[in-house]
Amino acid sequence: MLSIGEFSKICQVSAKTLRYYAEIGLILPSEINPENGYRYYAIEQLEIMLLIIRLKSYNFSLEEIKRIIDSGELSGEKLYTALTQKREDMKKQLQEQEKSMYQLECDIASLQSGKPIMSYLDDIDVELVEVPMMCLLSVRKMVQADNFSDEYGVCFGKLLGRIRKENLTMTNSPMVLFHSNEFSPFGLDTEFAVPVRECVTGTRDLKAGLCLKTVIKGSYSILSSVYAKQTKWAEQNGYECTGALFEVYVTDPSQVSGEDELITEVYYPVRKI
Repeated sequence: MLSIGEFSKICQVSAKTLRYYAEIGLILPSEINPENGYRYYAIEQLEIMLLIIRLKSYNFSLEEIKRIIDSGELSGEKLYTALTQKREDMKKQLQEQEKSMYQLECDIASLQSGKPIMSYLDDIDVELVEVPMMCLLSVRKMVQADNFSDEYGVCFGKLLGRIRKENLTMTNSPMVLFHSNEFSPFGLDTEFAVPVRECVTGTRDLKAGLCLKTVIKGSYSILSSVYAKQTKWAEQNGYECTGALFEVYVTDPSQVSGEDELITEVYYPVRKI
């Protein structure tokens, strides 16, 4: 048996932390002296504690670790599945960190050259264009912020499936229209659409007319900056928004090798005030 101090020293975890782990049922002392309350751990519990430390290093929450330990499958399929999922999560986090690091380096370079940190907005071009009428095959629904990536796949999958089934003719790339300015408790009013030549059940006409247009090459992370630039351009030049903003995905994200190959067109319907 090991005292809480000895157990703490071997595992390099504080006694306070061990007491907390006991409170939440993560790892309990093997024995507690009823006279003085001293806690003792079995030698066999060292392995469990080392597992907890390792899983924490992989960014598992204490709740997740407790579920793994309680399952009793420390070398089984559930643990394998949990580890592989965590690996994918960490890969995504690393990718996001790499993006942030690249952006940070760009901002530092701008400041070193005497440019304001937001000077990148000057590189976002805005032009006035007349958008011809389109016939849209679409799905409109309320979408929560954290569900967008899933909904893109689901909704466009349904639309493209119907286009193939009914032998319809696409006239432009898939697009998304945003019919509300902000998220409500029910989500954002969003329309997933594909322009088609044929007018069939479920299609509608889009008469966007005069629009501000910006073409983005690269990551979708710059979209909010494009919206800000277009809004500012409209105000400075005496225009106001007349309809739903929409994005046209010229390139399919699933068909490119990297974000730098993505091409997106952003449209902001306007009229002269």
